[in-house]
Amino acid sequence: MKVYSFFALFMLPICLLAQEAEMHSIFNGKDLTGWQTPNLKESWKVEDGVLMVMNDEEKTGDILWTEKSYKDFIIKGEFKFGKGTVDSGFFMRSDHDQIQIGISGSLKRDMTCSPYIPGKGYPVEATGVADLLKLDDWNTIQVKAEGNHYTSWLNGEKVMEYTSDTATEMGPIGIQLHPGREMSIEYRNLMVAEL
Repeated sequence: MKVYSFFALFMLPICLLAQEAEMHSIFNGKDLTGWQTPNLKESWKVEDGVLMVMNDEEKTGDILWTEKSYKDFIIKGEFKFGKGTVDSGFFMRSDHDQIQIGISGSLKRDMTCSPYIPGKGYPVEATGVADLLKLDDWNTIQVKAEGNHYTSWLNGEKVMEYTSDTATEMGPIGIQLHPGREMSIEYRNLMVAEL
């Protein structure tokens, strides 16, 4: 038993390091290599390591998709609100299930880190976001998609867990630019770990 306990204690840091090593960048900070060419090229600009996302004059929406598809994964990155009523987020393997960043168009309040599911709205709301969210600075978001179970963290704190009955098994990750509003948001240090 002592040998097993020692082995487990010895292996834990190695396993944690291995998990951390799996995290890799999906945004190089220079261009949109690794992402499908967006419909609205002028709405997605890269400058000084930052992905700047903004609506055009017609307030058209768009989704920036990874070229690669993912099954079980963790996506982590930083975001900073810009001007207007920011409504963005991560699409999880399809344009159906989404983890919200910013103001919900339907609820007219911030729902950052909460899942939005078409036909269900927001089935659960992330907790403690108002105390954690920095409106004028960079925030760190992390979302884990394992099967149909989502977990999200904001600035290092776990704020939401939800099991979806509409999750897609495999697909790309998308970043949303919501239509019908004037808005901008910035992203940087986008990384993914496949589980």
